[in-house]
Formats: sequence, C-alpha cells, structure tokens
Amino acid sequence: MSPTTSNRPPLPAHGHGHVTFLGAGPGDPGLLTLRAVEALAGADVLVAEPQVLDVVRGHARASVSTPELTVIDDVSTTAGIPVLRDAANLVMEAARGGKRVVRAVTGDPGLDTDAGQEMLACAAAGIPFEVVPGVATAVGVPAYAGVPLRDEQGADVRFVDARTASDRCWSEVGASDGTAVVSATLETVAAAAGELVAAGRKPDTPLTVTVAGTTTRQRTWTATLGTIAQTLKQAKVLPSPDGHQPVIAVVGERSAAAQREQLAWFESKPLFGWKVLVPRTKEQAASLSDQLRSYGAVPHEVPTIAVEPPRTPQQMERAVKGLVTGRYEWIAFTSVNAVKAVREKFEEYGLDARAFAGIKVAAVGEQTAAALVDFGVKPDLVPSGEQSAAGLLEDWPPYDPVFDPIDRVFLPRADIATETLVAGLIELGWEVDDVTAYRTVRASPPPADTREAIKGGGFDAVLFTSSSTVRNLVGIAGKPHNVTVIACIGPATAKTAEEHGLRVDVLSPEPSVHRLAEALAEFGAARRAAAVEAGEHVTRPSERRPGGRRRRTTT
Repeated sequence: MSPTTSNRPPLPAHGHGHVTFLGAGPGDPGLLTLRAVEALAGADVLVAEPQVLDVVRGHARASVSTPELTVIDDVSTTAGIPVLRDAANLVMEAARGGKRVVRAVTGDPGLDTDAGQEMLACAAAGIPFEVVPGVATAVGVPAYAGVPLRDEQGADVRFVDARTASDRCWSEVGASDGTAVVSATLETVAAAAGELVAAGRKPDTPLTVTVAGTTTRQRTWTATLGTIAQTLKQAKVLPSPDGHQPVIAVVGERSAAAQREQLAWFESKPLFGWKVLVPRTKEQAASLSDQLRSYGAVPHEVPTIAVEPPRTPQQMERAVKGLVTGRYEWIAFTSVNAVKAVREKFEEYGLDARAFAGIKVAAVGEQTAAALVDFGVKPDLVPSGEQSAAGLLEDWPPYDPVFDPIDRVFLPRADIATETLVAGLIELGWEVDDVTAYRTVRASPPPADTREAIKGGGFDAVLFTSSSTVRNLVGIAGKPHNVTVIACIGPATAKTAEEHGLRVDVLSPEPSVHRLAEALAEFGAARRAAAVEAGEHVTRPSERRPGGRRRRTTT
C-alpha cells in the first residue's frame, strides 16, 4: 500500500511513535490536502497552533488528544500573539510514548522555522516523521485576493518576512523590479513599505494588503508604497488593538487595482462575510449551511425546536408492529425526524432495515431519503418535482385493488404536521394510519451573545423555513434587528414574519430551503452590484446604520 493511501502507518518495532508535520494552509479549511485529512484521521495526538486548531480538529477522531500550547515568550505575550514553542516537548513526549502525532502549523511546514527545528529534534532522537505540505500563506492569500504573482513576462517573485528581514534583504528586493510578497502585520506593513522605498522602489509602486486571507473575514486594500499608511488610517483600520494581525502585502505592477477588480473572485461572492442565522439544528442545516458557505456566507445554526417522544407511545408501537406483520403497503416519511423516530423504535425492538422487506417506502425529499439510505433503506418514491407533501402526492400512485394487495399507508409524523398528505392519500383511495411519531417543542434559548446579536443587528440575514421557526425564534431569542435581511421560504411564512413586525426582504419562489438560499444570494449580488455602480464601498447589512429597509424582493 502506498504512503498516500495508508491512513495509519505502522509503528516502528523499537517502540517510538510517528510524527506528521502538517501544513494547515492559510485559514480556509477547504485548502487542506487529502493526505492531511488522512493523517488527521489516524492521529492519537494533535499538536496545533491555536489559529489552526479549528481548521484541523474536525478531521481528527473524537478521542484525539489536543494538548494546549503555552505562550512562553514575553514579546508574544505583550503583543497578544500566541507564538509558543513548547510544541517540540509535547511532540517528542507523545512520540516517545508510541503515539501517532500530528503537528499542524499555519501554511506550509517547510516555511516554518520552528517546525524545521522540531524535525531535526525528531531525527536526532530516531523518531520517524513525515512532512505533509500545505498551501503556503504567502501564496494562498494573494490567490484569494485576486492578485497573481506572475504573468506571461515571468517576473521574479521574492518572499520577505518583515519580522526577520535584514538590511541586505530589503536592499536586494528594493533594487529589483520583480514582485515582492511581504509577510507583516497591520501595524508594520507601512514601515515595510518605507524600507522598500528607501531601498529604491518608487513610492507610486502599487501594492495590495490583505488581512485574514482565505477566510470570510478577509479584507484587501489597494494602495501604493507611499500611500498605504494613509489608506489604512482613512479606512479606520489603524490605530487599532488588532494591529498585530498578520497581513500579506503584494508589491509590484501585478497587484494594480484595475487587475484586482477583475480577479477578486473571493471577496466578490454574493454573500461574502455575511453572518446568516439558520434556525435549524446543525444536522438539519448541514447541506443548507454548505450552500451558504459557497456564496461566501458564515452560517450560524440556532435550533428553534426540540424533538421529544409522543406523550402516548402506544399508537406508534402498534404501527411498528404492523409493519412487521404485513399491515401496510406503504410507509411515508415526511422528515428526517420521522426516520429517526422509527429507527429508534426499531432498535428498541431489536429490528433493523430488513423489516421493510415487501413494503414500499416514500420520502418527501432528498434529505429524508439520505437519512433512510443511512438506515439501510432505499426509498421507492421521492418527489420528482417539489420536495413537499404536495410534490409527494403528485407522484403517488392511486390505490389499485388489482396490483395492491393492501390498501393501507403508515404515516409517522410530527404532532403539528398539516393534513395535506393525509387528505391527498385518502383521495387517491388509500387508508392512512396517521401516527404521531414525535412531538416538536420550542427549543431552549440560545446563548446570551447569540440573543444579543439577533436583537442588536449582529446578523446580516436570517432564513425562515416555516412559520414555526418565526414564532419560535422570536419567542426564545427576540425579534431580529431591522437592519437584518429577512428571507422567507413562502407566503405563509412571510405572513407570519410580518405579523411579528418583521419586514420581509426576500421571498423564495419555491418552497425549498436551497432555493431560499439561492434567492438570498441573488439579493446579495444585486445589493453588491448597486453599491459598485454607485461607487460606494460594499458593506454588509449589519454594517449599515438603522434606517429604511429595502422592499421585498422575489427572484
């Protein structure tokens, strides 16, 4: 088996563990390599710098040990930067104990001098190690900022760390006409620009400065070597207690403003940096949150309902027993929670997916179908059109006594579900056992900071996927601020929102959560285009002053 396909390399016979020095990239979790994900999945111990721990932690096992790194250098402590180097001791101790250790660093390990020293320590101690390259920050950040480092002329590219650059380094880069990629901080980037001017670069040489590169907090300023200090001051970026934040500055004609306007693909996403409230559980919101991220948004899931067993479980117990004894021709699942309720009852009785043999299974939509497949059941019917009760009825066959030996349908559902599906099935000639499989109750209030963000305008948008999500969110957290864009899945949900004093900005043309997210993205794109056309700085809704709301938009 090749090294690239083996998740857990065998441990050496002498008892030492194994260390993987892993590049976590500049910040975007999507930039982790496949090999990095494999190494993380096999780790016993994960030693990661605080700024990359969230990037890599999700790919490790739940049982992985993540010892905390301690700040040990006074300069870093004063500046508020967790530059710490007790990592070597943690790595060596774990490896000597026979553990598989992943040492994760920002960017690429080959450009991290401390990682290099730790590799030498492993080599001296006879501890086997490997290196998994990552996307270097100095390369990844310009790519996300829309700043190519080379063009068809093939100019030289020099990488400079402003913290350690010598006078000779500044002189060489200053005398060159190539592209310079400078790693600095918000506070020191103007001084670095001054060094280049003093070394011979013209003050009108263009540069771009990017902070929080490859994340949804990314922001890029375009200026010249001579004007960057003034640009950051006018943008009210400096002075600031956040001045220690690292930045990547790209110096040279290839970072000119006109070119960046055409190539800034990341920051021009329709919902870039928008904090979007999704009133669903993390499990329910998974695919929706992924879709929002693809538009540049930062989804924040807040459950508004909790699921509890029915008050009287006997009806559900009889129906599940009826499945086994052949009482039903069909079973229809209208939610992931219905699948979960039936699955839990099956497990209680020692049953599994084989109990569905001979029974036709319907699912209201793709997410419900996926939950069934995870259970081991492939649904026979999923709506070909609208993923709703109405869409399910569109494709549901009428009862035919010649072909259907049994005329009964088992419908496990929530206690507050509508009667649409029951009435439609009866009209098609079926008998329906309409069974309460679970109850929906209002969830507990979210944390205080989330409630404050909802009421204080900290969210840019909120997606309401049903009338109950409107009522429950307002009930547990308060009414969203009037600068927050309100997006509703349909007219009934919009009406409920308006009854609660909310102005609806976006109305989905179809009752689909994914079409709702798409409609919000179209709204965001139109808003961005209007700002650009007016020559205004593109801002998020939460950055606007309280005032008039846009009229409702349908797309």
